[in-house]
Amino acid sequence: MRFTPKMTPYLQDFPTESFPIPSIETIQGSPLNEIYPFNRELQQLLYGKQLLFENLPHSIEELHQHYENGCINYRKGITKIKNKKACARCGNKDRSLFASFTCARCGEKECTYCRKCIMMGRVSECTPLIGWCGPEPDWELTENPLVWAGTLSPGQQIASVQVKKALIENKELLVWAVCGAGKTEVLFEGINAALASGKRVSIATPRTDVVLELGPRLKGVFPGITIAVLYGGSEDRHLQAPITIATTHQLLRFYKAFDTVILDEVDAFPYTADESLQYAVRQSRKENSSMIYLTATPNQKWQKECRSGKRNFVTIPARYHRHPLPVPSFKWCGNWEKSLRKDKLPSAVSQWIKKRLDNQKQCLLFLPKIDKMEKVLTILRKTYPKIQAVHAEDPDRKDKVQMMRNKEIPMLLTTTILERGVTFPNIDVAVLGAEDRIFTESALVQIAGRVGRSAQFPSGDITFFHYGKTESMVKAQKQILKMNTEAKKKGLIDN
Repeated sequence: MRFTPKMTPYLQDFPTESFPIPSIETIQGSPLNEIYPFNRELQQLLYGKQLLFENLPHSIEELHQHYENGCINYRKGITKIKNKKACARCGNKDRSLFASFTCARCGEKECTYCRKCIMMGRVSECTPLIGWCGPEPDWELTENPLVWAGTLSPGQQIASVQVKKALIENKELLVWAVCGAGKTEVLFEGINAALASGKRVSIATPRTDVVLELGPRLKGVFPGITIAVLYGGSEDRHLQAPITIATTHQLLRFYKAFDTVILDEVDAFPYTADESLQYAVRQSRKENSSMIYLTATPNQKWQKECRSGKRNFVTIPARYHRHPLPVPSFKWCGNWEKSLRKDKLPSAVSQWIKKRLDNQKQCLLFLPKIDKMEKVLTILRKTYPKIQAVHAEDPDRKDKVQMMRNKEIPMLLTTTILERGVTFPNIDVAVLGAEDRIFTESALVQIAGRVGRSAQFPSGDITFFHYGKTESMVKAQKQILKMNTEAKKKGLIDN
């Protein structure tokens, strides 16, 4: 892409007075022509977005005409400050994640592009990111769009009031809610108030399966509101909607779009490990907007900020059924990996499993690595042939989880893939090798949170089998005990 001094774009035939984008310090905008008959379809596609030319079914001539009338803007795709390059779409600054090529678009022998976000289309030095800066789309306001007959527990009600207040006042809030507390219901009144005042809401989460679960739930309680559900391959990609439910990856396409961003499972992979996803969330927000974080397991830094008063937060320390959280117990099991090499399980683990299966009590056993899990599966199947195992790359993962729900299998061996997002009503859980570094405080709290979620079966056993206690194990246990203590003080549990 090149520009002439008069800002007319060219793709192929470069006039002598045209310049590649990197040589232009800033791409100036044009004043808005209020009587210009802009293309409303283009407005719908571009509002609150940052897209590439190839993402748009419109000619360059039509796009540039809208630019000249102040309806769209161009931003540099790759910026350069003090010889350090950065991708404007994903925020990448890692030199190893940029590459150069001879570009037919701008005619340069070395045109740099970002490899970090290339799966969403190539952003290069000669690629402008295109956004809408003309009149906003007309949103139909509905005074009270929420249709929900449920009731909130006292703990949920306190959090709901705080969420609503943060959304109205454009503040940030952390909702620190125990596993199974019912975080989604806590959002309803706040979203209702935001929609009634014409605000645009995004609910983002790192995981596609959570997006697919939230879509029908939100459509059920806001039946009169258009809701876009965005994930890889989604058909709603170009749908403008008052509520957008998206994976954090999909937010890379948005720019200053939302009045409210609600980030669910803020502690979950890959969001915690990928700075570009954190960047995407930040830049998807309007300058004056609210931000709600939801998690059962904030990291140590956030916990300290909460305790010191540096972070605005509200806790839901109890589940709706008013029973305390099951507290994990620690059980030393010796050198369990050595036992596996001898085709044996530690006797403490064997006894734990036998007791559950003899009493027809379903159970989950978490292991740190796939090869160890498969070894345990081979050993156990000699006695219990119906046992199954799942991991992230297992093509039958969903089927096996459903079989567990249907009580067709007595026990499921798993990696941390099932640490969150699954609910089995009556289950005991154990971790073998809880000392492994993959079992962080957050992971162990989430694993413990699989137990006792149902009002019919509000208790259960959670055991960490280990070959040496770790700080993560101790912190996870303390966090759960603290929540139970707080819930008791607030009268949110019955015993």
